[in-house]
Amino acid sequence: MSQTLTVHLERPITSARILDGYNINTESLVTDSINPAANTEQVKLKGNLKTQGHMYEELCQTLQGLVAKLNQFYDQIFAEQKEEIAKLSVEIARKILMRKIQDGDYEIESIVKETLKNAPTHQDLIVHLNPEDLAVCQKAQADKDSGNLANIKLVADPNIGRAECVLESPKGIIKSLIEEHLEQIGKALEKAE
Repeated sequence: MSQTLTVHLERPITSARILDGYNINTESLVTDSINPAANTEQVKLKGNLKTQGHMYEELCQTLQGLVAKLNQFYDQIFAEQKEEIAKLSVEIARKILMRKIQDGDYEIESIVKETLKNAPTHQDLIVHLNPEDLAVCQKAQADKDSGNLANIKLVADPNIGRAECVLESPKGIIKSLIEEHLEQIGKALEKAE
């Protein structure tokens, strides 16, 4: 048994929309038979919204493209300048080291002991030092707690810079020179990712 539902309204229906889970087709408009100017205004508004939506999408795509290009440019510049960055870093380190050496802010005993660790043998060792560093090492060698310095011969060599040493052993020569260390650091920086 079906019944017909009748609704009486005081005014005529001018527009209608379906709600509750139904999709509205934005292409079709419910026409207003009483006010055709409202229909024209709705069409214009929807057209403006679509145009603005497309412009927004294009702007987003343009911005994404710019970001990608900037990232690519940054990576390219960094890769091209990697060697220059390494050289600059080494030069800064050189300036700092030279300043510390000039101020006497280093421990020559530690430098000599580190060089001795790399010696293939610990017999008949001769360490060449700058004459200014020799005096400091001789004082350390005279100390009873000198450890590794006790069994080596220290020699003054004006060709050796301050804070540097050259170790002579029967099996070869080990150099602890600032320029060589800085060169190794520079090569390591150039290879670093």
